[in-house]
Amino acid sequence: MKPFRLKQPSVLPGFGLTLGYTVLYLSLIVLVPLSALFFRTATLGWEEFWRIVSDPRVVASYRLTFGASLAGALINAVFGFIVAWTLVRTSFPGKKIVDALVDLPFALPTAVSGIALTALYAPNGWLGQYLEPLGIKAAFSPLGVTIALTFIGLPFVVRTLQPALEDLDSSVEEAAASLGAGRVQTFLRIILPAILPALLTGFALAFARALGEYGSVVFISGNMPMQTEITALLIITKLEQFDYPGATAIAVVMLVASFAILFFINLVQWWSSHRYRAGV
Repeated sequence: MKPFRLKQPSVLPGFGLTLGYTVLYLSLIVLVPLSALFFRTATLGWEEFWRIVSDPRVVASYRLTFGASLAGALINAVFGFIVAWTLVRTSFPGKKIVDALVDLPFALPTAVSGIALTALYAPNGWLGQYLEPLGIKAAFSPLGVTIALTFIGLPFVVRTLQPALEDLDSSVEEAAASLGAGRVQTFLRIILPAILPALLTGFALAFARALGEYGSVVFISGNMPMQTEITALLIITKLEQFDYPGATAIAVVMLVASFAILFFINLVQWWSSHRYRAGV
């Protein structure tokens, strides 16, 4: 007869219950809708699926969506770092106001953002009237799409970098300077490796947010097929035409591509974080 042993208490009380609730919640909110999307697409034959997703109009929307999203995320990675560095390392009048304005794209409805950007960059807008004589067409062009995606992605980079910059010990920079390192060398050898995981996270969040953006782009883009039509708008168009198989097929391509890109970025982030810790 085996001796009776008391069950060891869990380190986290209620872990089993919370884990079950988490899995159930994610299943209902994320997994079930995504599974339905794949099941709906599975009703199409391979030839029909390929015909839909490789249509020239659809391919043009892929090119614009991924290209503008990547450009917006890269711009935010550079200028978002500058904004975050300024907010963390410097003090100036109106700093709290600037810090609050960073979250403005979060607070504004996306349609309002699109209308405001269109009013600014239209040929007769406040900024567009000065760009038009220079031959720069901001609104109703791919440039306008990039501007809108940059606008909505900035907070993701800034808010992700701020905690990393706050945790960065300035004494390490001072030690590097005392050893003869210049500013560029200190940034490349000390600062950048420490904040690179956070920077990649912010970049990935901004990129993923831009891929699915609709409201702020639909006004400023002009929605011209083969030129300024984004994939999200094309999906909405097919839904309005009751072409549900076509809409789900395009959505599946976007979903798979987004997962692949995010997975790659997470791998790079893990590698950079692991390399930095090993160096430390």
